[in-house]
Amino acid sequence: MYRAIVQNLPPLASLRAFDAAARHLSFRAAAEELAVTQSAISHQVAELERRLGVSLFHRRSRRVELTEAGAQFQPYVRDAFESIRQGTSVVTRSGTTLDVQVYVTVAVRWLIPRLHDFTSAHPDTRVRLNTSTLDWEFDETAGDVAIVCTERPDRPGLHATHLFDAQLTAVCSPAAEPIDLAQQTVLQLYTAPDEAEAWLRAAGLPGALSTTGFDSYLLAIEAAIDGQGLAVVPTFLVDADLRNGRLVAPSDVVIPQPRRWYMVCRAGQQHLPHVQAFTDWLQSQIAV
Repeated sequence: MYRAIVQNLPPLASLRAFDAAARHLSFRAAAEELAVTQSAISHQVAELERRLGVSLFHRRSRRVELTEAGAQFQPYVRDAFESIRQGTSVVTRSGTTLDVQVYVTVAVRWLIPRLHDFTSAHPDTRVRLNTSTLDWEFDETAGDVAIVCTERPDRPGLHATHLFDAQLTAVCSPAAEPIDLAQQTVLQLYTAPDEAEAWLRAAGLPGALSTTGFDSYLLAIEAAIDGQGLAVVPTFLVDADLRNGRLVAPSDVVIPQPRRWYMVCRAGQQHLPHVQAFTDWLQSQIAV
């Protein structure tokens, strides 16, 4: 009897295509998530509709919509895949590895000093950090999750969890005191010059100050510690330096960072136990 039940199930490839298309309401986005062609998604969905004897989607000119039958079918397929994901996690938990992509500055100045807290609480999860200096990078072959700062977290095939909103401040070496802000070289990210420009406007300073560009906050902060100028950076990256006196904030001006901080993973994997545990832990660390 079990064999007959299995033989009557639709092909796994068709179910995966339907699941992705139903979540995105787009064959194109589903194709991007599954790394296949749009025509392959269309073919798999059509094959599933043929086997079920019902239409699952209304095809519009530039989008698709679930039919009544499709809307009824979707939660069953979604829950089935989620059960498989959770079961896979349970049987592999003893050897779970969590690859985390993270900006090098965040790794050095924020994550690593706290990471022992997570690994102590979750000894069965091996964490591996992969660093980057790029403004946005999530390579599915190099990481399970990524900590990113962006204005657009809604990328096809990804799930984003908001972590926090940062504030921007300006810092420099205490050796530069007394400080004439108008004479300082601005140390900024050349990938996000708008941050320094926004802070200068808020501080009432001219936007024509001399600048030095860096590809990471880490380099800008180190240059500021070395007395090379005024670094405009998120406050959470320099809190420790401000407390111990390695840096000073010559102005009380603090502004919201335009981009927000998220943890992203492949869509559907946010509920895996080790991913959920890391997400919860990250959110618990925001105020620490």
